[in-house]
Amino acid sequence: MPAKWRGRHHGVWLKSVLALAMPMLAGVATAAAPPTATTGGQAVSVMTPARTALTRKLLATGSIFAWQEIVIAPEVGGYQVAAVNVEIGDRVKRGQVLARLSSELLQSQVDITRAGVKQAEASLANTRAALNRGEAIAANGALSRADLDTLRANAIAAEAAVATAQANLESAELRLRFTQVRASDDGVITARTVNVGQVVQAGTEIMRLLRHGRVEWRAEVPEADMREVRAGQKVRITTVNGTALTGKVRSVAPTIQSNNRTGLVYVDVAGQGVRPGMFARGEIEVGNASALMVPIGAVLVQDGYSYVFVLRADTTVERRRVSTGAMRAGQVEISAGLKDSERIVASGVAFLSDGQRVNVRPAK
Repeated sequence: MPAKWRGRHHGVWLKSVLALAMPMLAGVATAAAPPTATTGGQAVSVMTPARTALTRKLLATGSIFAWQEIVIAPEVGGYQVAAVNVEIGDRVKRGQVLARLSSELLQSQVDITRAGVKQAEASLANTRAALNRGEAIAANGALSRADLDTLRANAIAAEAAVATAQANLESAELRLRFTQVRASDDGVITARTVNVGQVVQAGTEIMRLLRHGRVEWRAEVPEADMREVRAGQKVRITTVNGTALTGKVRSVAPTIQSNNRTGLVYVDVAGQGVRPGMFARGEIEVGNASALMVPIGAVLVQDGYSYVFVLRADTTVERRRVSTGAMRAGQVEISAGLKDSERIVASGVAFLSDGQRVNVRPAK
């Protein structure tokens, strides 16, 4: 075949191949093209915040303390402990004998002073009889006025001696009674530092008594919240081991602790299983008020701030910073930044951005 004819024939063949391939390439291009139909924004549910009566509570922490702890100490000293009648944890009654000191020496002193009283009374009887005789003689003029005055002075001195002896007897008997160390009030023994045979001194602590078995929770409340706390408010307390207790505010400290800027609130605690020294958390009910509540899922927390997405009229959303307050049963209080009439996105806020268009769906 001549070269000229082969070239012309090759060109015709190439044009035929291209003509057949073009429709196929066009089909491929058409299949890969993106759809031209438009889609709506993210589907969201919206809601209007509701006003709810809310019991406002202050959260606080603190420790359990004894309401009043009485130091038990003997009132006489230098004597051995003859008996100890109670152990730590025992409940005692007012006037109950807790311990007893040896009393033999004091008993002998009581006997001596009692004899001294009798001796003084006998001396008084003699001086009174002498005074009566002297007054009878003086009436007849046989006794000088000076001698009569002496008899009267002796009688007065004898009366004073009797009074002194009786006072000494009462003192000795009192010291003897003090050898029995008694409970000054009802309560629970919380400490004991004495044993039988030990010599104790007057005023030395031998026991501690938790008065009436009563304890209190001393809550540390931030100074900014102290103005809301008042005597009589109810308190719910939870210990570390999960024990739930109820209480009532007894008093509020008039000062603020400068080291941590908190004030102490003294709460009377009712319940069993609580001991001084335990740590506890609590809620102080400071009052009731109307609060704007929204679901927790409607609030986006980012960079330490809280936001909600407010629905605009054109179905776009506005990311708005708000202030939150108390949390109750899956709801959170919006204390600032949102109006009652505004509609917000109820959930899925983590996938939204400011100004984004949304597709509103009915809230479930």
